[in-house]
Amino acid sequence: MSRNNTPPPEVDSEHDELAYEFGRRVRALRDRSELTLEDLATRSGVSRAMLSKVERGEKNPTIGVAKRIAHALETTLSFLTGGVEDRQAVIIVRHNQRHVFRDSKTGFERHLLTPTMVGSRVELLQHLLPAGVSTGMMPAYRNGTEKHIAVTEGELIVSLPGQEVHLAEGDALFFEAKVEHGFTNRSKKPCTYYVVISHRDDK
Repeated sequence: MSRNNTPPPEVDSEHDELAYEFGRRVRALRDRSELTLEDLATRSGVSRAMLSKVERGEKNPTIGVAKRIAHALETTLSFLTGGVEDRQAVIIVRHNQRHVFRDSKTGFERHLLTPTMVGSRVELLQHLLPAGVSTGMMPAYRNGTEKHIAVTEGELIVSLPGQEVHLAEGDALFFEAKVEHGFTNRSKKPCTYYVVISHRDDK
């Protein structure tokens, strides 16, 4: 049975349209994987009630919840928030064409600066973390995934198993992302940092 991909009439803001599209993609992938809401809840650790609201576009998830859903569906957050483009020799991503995830609860923003090409092993992201805000702990990536962090404004704390790494403006960090990790801004000023996610082929 085909589905109408047009947002309902009451969805008229950019925020609601993004939530609707995110939920539509989650539902499509869940259906394709032949998973029930209960199955996805078990895999992701996100409640069935929350998943149901997300799929209907009624709830914009936090960054942590969104990541858990993406991992449980064996996809990327970039796909759920934007899509996948055919590979081309040259692709320009204009500022107003960025795929942006906004956490309406905390004000956190995740800007995808690279095109989401099929087969791409590298993503470049810009994160905007308001003062006093934390992303919470996010799930581990698959083996072979690495993260490079570079702070361009403010202060950032990266939480890793057994340690907290404090980064100031101009500092950079590399870590293997096969562990839970989180980002926190405990200062009174906003923090901007860039994230490069790379996927090695360990086969």
